[in-house]
Amino acid sequence: MDDTPIGRAAQQAVEAMHRAGEGLPRPEQTRVMVVANQKGGVGKTTTTVNLAASLALHGARVLVVDLDPQGNASTALGIDHHAEVPSIYDVLVESKPLSEVVQPVRDVEGLFCAPATIDLAGAEIELVSLVARESRLQRAISAYEQPLDYILIDCPPSLGLLTVNALVASTEVLIPIQCEYYALEGLGQLLRNVDLVKGHLNPALHVSTILLTMYDGRTRLASQVADEVRGHFHNEVLRTNIPRSVRISEAPSYGQTVLTYDPGSSGALSYLEAAREIALRNAEAHQNHQHSTAEGNQ
Repeated sequence: MDDTPIGRAAQQAVEAMHRAGEGLPRPEQTRVMVVANQKGGVGKTTTTVNLAASLALHGARVLVVDLDPQGNASTALGIDHHAEVPSIYDVLVESKPLSEVVQPVRDVEGLFCAPATIDLAGAEIELVSLVARESRLQRAISAYEQPLDYILIDCPPSLGLLTVNALVASTEVLIPIQCEYYALEGLGQLLRNVDLVKGHLNPALHVSTILLTMYDGRTRLASQVADEVRGHFHNEVLRTNIPRSVRISEAPSYGQTVLTYDPGSSGALSYLEAAREIALRNAEAHQNHQHSTAEGNQ
């Protein structure tokens, strides 16, 4: 049976789900990661939802905060987000508790979403006049009492007040970079903004993870861009690249992540591997920190 394409795909799917179920080290405290890149079309929302689903399949409890007025992350997770649905807009502008807008994702146990509605498009303007306008999301997350291992925040492709709220609420920045011409263009502005927020509002903020997306191993360009990014960012770049994949693009139109839409596809396997790497790197860094602290105390 394994000699047929369907047989091979089924086998891969079984292996993928088996590996996902292995479980990974849980972080000591909730990791709040903002997925940011103001350049559009780099796979930001795709990366947010598929990494979140991968981490949840590995046994983590994960919340996706959809901060993009288009609501694409909510769509991809199969979450209803028409105008009447309680959403992240109510949390930011009306100070509604985050727990009142969070919904469980139907297909993936341990995965939750705070949806975005079109109301969020006006939030940039409405936030301007509010007290502590940059830290409203951070306050809402701090008051959220359900135990979580990861919070992934999907930002709009701009550097306005919504993105600033995400940067203030997070400790880590995850930047997806597509393996195409001008991949690093505009990144300087994002990094300057990260530094500004770090300097004035959130000293704990740092770029922890760079993920290469839309990688086509058949082209010289992809490997050139990958080399350039690795030369620029060194240790932050994950070893796992996300390939160009029709399956990844198709999944959201079915209200699914690629993990449930086609678990045996190269895209699903790559996101599972990237999630493993994110969890294991953190556990390793934590161990090294404990080790050096113990040595320093001796």
